[in-house]
This record gives sequence, structure tokens and C-alpha cells, in this order.
Amino acid sequence: MNQEKKKEFIVNVIYILIWLVIAYFILKMVVPLLTPFILAFLLAFVLRKPIRRLEQKLHIHRKAASILLVALFYCTIGLLLTLLGIQLVATVKDLLVQLPDIYTRIIEPALEHMALQLESLDIKLDPQLSTALNDLFDQLLAAGGNLVSSISMSAVGAVSNAATSVPGVFLGFVLMIISSFFIAMDYDKIVGFAVRQLNQKHSLLLTEIKNYIVGTLFLCIRSYFIIMVITFFELSVGLSVLGIDNAVIIAMLIAIFDILPVLGTGGIMIPWTIIVFLQGNFSLALGLLVLYLLITVIRNIIEPKIVGASLGLHPVLTLISMFVGLRYFGFLGMFGFPILLSLLRNLNEKGIIHLYQ
Repeated sequence: MNQEKKKEFIVNVIYILIWLVIAYFILKMVVPLLTPFILAFLLAFVLRKPIRRLEQKLHIHRKAASILLVALFYCTIGLLLTLLGIQLVATVKDLLVQLPDIYTRIIEPALEHMALQLESLDIKLDPQLSTALNDLFDQLLAAGGNLVSSISMSAVGAVSNAATSVPGVFLGFVLMIISSFFIAMDYDKIVGFAVRQLNQKHSLLLTEIKNYIVGTLFLCIRSYFIIMVITFFELSVGLSVLGIDNAVIIAMLIAIFDILPVLGTGGIMIPWTIIVFLQGNFSLALGLLVLYLLITVIRNIIEPKIVGASLGLHPVLTLISMFVGLRYFGFLGMFGFPILLSLLRNLNEKGIIHLYQ
């Protein structure tokens, strides 16, 4: 590598780092502040074609069609989400309040049953070791009760504190609704004005980014739907083999829950396994644990390949980008980082930008 190429490489690296810092600042600082308006613009973007069809079919003004469709959207989806959220919060709060009682009725008797089984082995154990085990078990019972009570009280307090943030969320929601109407009514004018501020090269870049991201999002949704179906079949077969009642329904619910990146299958399978183990059903607990490990291994293998194939990325690069995105930007980063890398690769291959040869 000659001196000129070295200088060019260093300049390119610095250029990319600067843009990464700017992007990080925007995502961390600016985007949260503008979230209501960004969501309003996305809604207007989704409704732009239905609004045009309604305008042409009913021969009404675009503003009237926009008001009608946006209002219809919020009156249906918004109402359903509100009712679902209220029901979910009430259910979770009731469950948390009942958690100490669940511990007393189910978990504590299971622990005591295990203690009795240990006591039956006293004859075979050294007396000092037996006494130490019994003391340890008594301490675990007491600590478990205190822990469950503490978790229950803390969780109820967290739910109550979350209620205090409702005014801020409500204000953001109101801003999003108002913005949705104005942006939907003048969507073409707003987009046209923004495009006119760009030169031909930047306009081409923006159009390419929009088209690619819209298409890639569809591919990502399809990829995760495939993963969800595979997980559903694995759970259906596994739970049926273990003799679980309503295995198909339970498998469907867990497969939907599996889409969540932080909780995933383990959010249900691990507590289920622990409860079954404490109840003394060791064979079922072992079966659930093996099933969970099998599903986790298979998902970790197929997810980078399926998502990477959809995005045109190597599985290793996809896995790294998903991990980094989840680590620094949460749920959206897990999906956004692979899409960003795929976008940069596509723009580089078309010669719109030049990151590498």
C-alpha cells in the first residue's frame, strides 16, 4: 500500500467515524425528542396510498380524505391498544399482588417437600452435614419468602410510579395525533419541499435509502415470521412429547413471546421449569430444560442465516450487528443495525457511496 492509498484509507476511516458519532448522537439525543413527530410522519407515509385511493373514489378533497382515514385509524387501533394496555396493567398488578400467596401455596410446599426428601437421607449422611443442609434449607425458605414479598412490593410500586409518567406519554400522544392530521393532509407538499432542498445526487441517495429500507423491512418481517413458525413447530412437538395439555396453544403463545429479544422463549420456559422442579416433577423439569436449550441453540444458528440471507449479509456480521444494536440501542437497534449495514452495502455496490472497493 503506497502513501496515497494509506492517506485515503485514513481519511475514509475518519469520515466514517465522524458519521457514526453523529448518528449515535442523533439516535440517543434527537430522535427521542422528536418521536411523536417521527411516528406521525410514518403514519402519514403508510396512509398516503389509501388516502389517494379514497380521494379518487369518493371525489373528495385530499384534506377531507386524510382527516377521515387518520381519524378512523386512531378510533380503531388506538382504542384497541388502550383497552389492551389497561387490561394488561390490571392483570400484571393483580398477579404481583398475589405473588406472596402463590409462593405460600405452591412454591413453599414444594420446597418443604424437597426438605422432607433430604431428611429421609439423614441416615446415609454424616450428622454434621445433615444439620448444615437442614439449616441451609430453612434459611432458603425464609429468604425466598422475604424475596418474593420484596419483589411484589417493589413491582407494585414500579407500576404505581409508571402511572405518574402518563401525563408525559399522553402529551406526546396528543402531539402525534395532531401532527398526523397536518402531515397527512400536506404529505406531498412536505416531501416535495424537503426534496427540493437537496441537489440531484442527495435526492437520488434519499430515494434509494427510502426504497431500500421499505423493502428490507418487509424482508425482516418475513424472516422473523419464518423463525417464529419454526419455533412454534419445535415447541408443539416438544410439549406434545412431554405430555403437556393444550401443547399447540401453549406453543403458539410462547412462539409469539419469543419475538421479544430480551425475554424470548426463556421468559416463559425458565420460570416454568423452575416451578415444575420445585413441585417435585423432576422428569418434566428436565424435559422442559432440554427443550428450551434445543430451541435456543437452533434459533441462534438459524436467525443469523435467515436474517442475513434476507439482508445480503454474512451470518457472523448479522449476529455481531444484532448484538451491538441490542446492546446500545435496545429493541429497535437489534433490527436497525443489520438493516443499516445492509443499506450501506447496497449503496456502496451501486456506487452511490464509496466505503470500500
